Amino acid sequence: MSLTLYGAPLSPFVRKVRLFLAEQALDYHLEMVTPWAAPAWYRELNPLARIPALRDGDFTLADSSVICQYLQDKHTDRQPLCGSDPEARARVRWLEKYADYELAPLTTFGVFRNRVLKPIMGKASDEAAVQAHLEKLPPHLDYLERALGDADYFVGGALSVADLATVCQWVNLEYAGETLDEQRWPKLAAHYARIKARPLVRDLLTGERQVLAQLCGAR
Repeated sequence: MSLTLYGAPLSPFVRKVRLFLAEQALDYHLEMVTPWAAPAWYRELNPLARIPALRDGDFTLADSSVICQYLQDKHTDRQPLCGSDPEARARVRWLEKYADYELAPLTTFGVFRNRVLKPIMGKASDEAAVQAHLEKLPPHLDYLERALGDADYFVGGALSVADLATVCQWVNLEYAGETLDEQRWPKLAAHYARIKARPLVRDLLTGERQVLAQLCGAR
């Protein structure tokens, strides 16, 4: 097995790559690395010490978006999760970037970090900060509800990284005790349920919940 993915299962960016690998039927080994306690050698893979990073034989690279695009370009016989034409690829990149740079600061680094990661590390959750982040989220959900429209998937009528990136943020929000309001954002909530029902996604999330339960039980 030549592919090694470095990171922690509860990271939405690691999750995105793991789901990509699963959907592409690419075997890999996950080596645990946490960004707040990354070993010195990990900076050779990513000088920023962020996760994930990937090793493919002697080749290494970092950043979840870059990793997914690299794997897509290398394995051209697999389903085009990064888009099947220039317009679709551009749309996928935009929505993936939106999830990573606009949603993540609120869902993962705001809500999930306070309610889940801080208690695991023996620190107190800042609920005022959680509420402040949650108050900033609705305009983003409104936009994504419109972007999805009546389609089952965000781009081209098929699963893409755009779907995986957004769903990975909702997962962390759910782990932190929040859910998408089905009355206000019915299409987005249905999309989330649809992606979670995929067998590969369901299996990966089952493993994650076991990890989360162990971490919460050990604190």
